[in-house]
Parts: sequence; structure tokens; C-alpha cells
Amino acid sequence: MGSRTRISHGVPLAPMTTLGLGGLASVLVDLQDSADFPEFVELARACPGDPVCLGSGSNVLVSDLGCDSPVLRLNNRGLRIGPRDTDGRVLVEVQAGHLLTDLVETAIAEGLSGMEMLVGIPGTVGATPIQNVGAYGQEVSDTLVEVRAWDWALGRHVTLGARECGLGHRNSVIKRSRRWTLLSLVFALYRSALSTPVTYRAVADVLGVRVGGRVPLAEAADAVFTVRRRKGMVIGCSETDRRSVGSVFLSPEVSPADAERLRARDAPVSSFPDGSTRVSASWLIQQAGFELNSTIVDGVRISSLHYTLVADEGASAAAFRDAIEIVLQRVLRCSGVRLTPEIDFLGTWRPAGGLGAPV
Repeated sequence: MGSRTRISHGVPLAPMTTLGLGGLASVLVDLQDSADFPEFVELARACPGDPVCLGSGSNVLVSDLGCDSPVLRLNNRGLRIGPRDTDGRVLVEVQAGHLLTDLVETAIAEGLSGMEMLVGIPGTVGATPIQNVGAYGQEVSDTLVEVRAWDWALGRHVTLGARECGLGHRNSVIKRSRRWTLLSLVFALYRSALSTPVTYRAVADVLGVRVGGRVPLAEAADAVFTVRRRKGMVIGCSETDRRSVGSVFLSPEVSPADAERLRARDAPVSSFPDGSTRVSASWLIQQAGFELNSTIVDGVRISSLHYTLVADEGASAAAFRDAIEIVLQRVLRCSGVRLTPEIDFLGTWRPAGGLGAPV
């Protein structure tokens, strides 16, 4: 492969994830330049199993048994900001391995609006359309123009428009398939000194403005960062809750009847951009009787700051998966609503409860 691409065998994956759990990768390829990707294709074809891509490991649980499929770490970085087009947009082309935090900071520094509410979200840019990353009123679907990817079914490079990606609430056609590996992305931002409208009351309260108001880009980002830190949703912000993936569960979609029933219990039920109606997963977990900082299984507990799961010393990937199942089942019994894990399961897993079959 290219001189900046490294191939390793029997590599521990746990240190490459924010949970710090999991076994070995049989083959790990660290790709620094997407120009070398065709050589990875040849390697992958010679290995058992479909290749998997690991970004910053901030939304993944690696099996204790490790991963027999070839694991690709995309570290291709860089971005290019184009001129303003006839629609007033500024197209920004970004390599898939570029860190999302760096992209957001660059956009703010360049006076480009559309991503300022995504501040503090870990991971690579290439991971963002896979589950339509979003927070505090902004989603990747708001700005994504297209992705450039390798299509394993067709055996060639392809370009998918945002509509073809099927972006929904933390979902996409890319997430539901192993068909594509994303190599670069194009976003459309706008020249503006002001943020998009502030739609979340917690952020508006920090800023001291009304919901719907607009503020300087950096001020909006600072306010979002403040809210995220309070909830323990910034990597490294809490010494006690360091080993986390943020939200373990999606906010589940509910029917109109369930929405009415839950609203009668003062549940935070909201309408989302994809047309769905959803209830807060954190609220459901709290209502099921789980307490902050309470142990679920050995080594896994509810965070001390937010109703999500974190790992402690002595945890295993199997224990973390068991904790997910325990929370899922108790919430179902107490509310009649089934939670869905947002986290990605990577590697070889023994069959378990109602979580399905992770890859």
C-alpha cells in the first residue's frame, strides 16, 4: 500500500474506542490517504467477512471476541472551502477522516453558518451522515449535499446525493447496509455572522435570548458546549464518566395514541424533522426507576450526570451489552415503549436477548 498506510495484525481495538472495551482486530488498516483506498479493496477481498470502518470509536461497542473482518481506520484529513455559488451557498468538501470538531471550529472561524450547534460532538466527518448526526436544532441533513464513497456491490467509486442517503432520525440507508465506505463529503453552508435560529430552550436560556433568536456563531457554539458539558456529553468533561458513547439509546418513535398517553404524564414528546414523533429516551429511563450513578451490572452503571450508560473498571463488552438489554426490558415493562440502541455493535457476538444480531 501507499507509504503512509499501515497494516497491523492482532491489534487491540479497546484503546481506539471511548468505552475502552473489546477484543482484537485480526487485521487493522490505518489509511492516511484516500488515494490508497483501492489497495485496501484488494486486501479486503482476500480476508474473511465484510470490511468494517472504525472512525474515532465514539459510538461503537467492540465485542470481547474481537473482529475477524478487516477493520479500516480512515485518517484521511483535510477540507476545501469553495466560493459562494449562485444560490448563496458555500460548498465545503471534507475528507471522511477529518474530525467533526475541527470542521465545526473551521466553519465558525470562517463565518459559515449551519454547523455551529454540532459543537462538541466527537467522531469523524465520515460518520456523520451514517446516522444523520444532529443536536440542538441542527442535523447533517440540513447541510449535506453529497457523499463520495466506495460501493462494494458495484466495485467502484460512486457519488450519492443527500436524498439518496435517506437521512432520517439518527438513521440512513448507509447505516442499514455495509455496501458503502464513505471517503469524502460535501456540505453547503452560508456566509453569516449569526447562527441559525436557536430552537432549544436550554441553549436559549444560557444565551439569555428568546427561542427562535439568532446570535453570533461563536456565542451559539459556546452556549451549546455549556449545555453539553452539564449533561456529561463532552468527551473528557467528567473524570468519573469518561468511558461513554454519549446517548446509548435513540429517542423512540411513538404512535399518536402513545404520544397523547405520554404527554398526559408530562413526558417530553417532540416532533422531529423527518416527520416522526418521539419521546425522550432519558425520560423513559428515569421513569423506569433507574437512578443517576446506579450500577446496572458489574462495571456498567448509569452516568452520574445523564440517563445513559457508562463503563467503569472491570467492565466488559458483554456486560455493557447486558446492561443495554436490562434497561431496554425495564423501560418496555414500565412504559410500553421499546428503546432502540443508537450504539453500533462491531465484531463477533454471541446471540443475546432482543438486541438483534450485531455485525
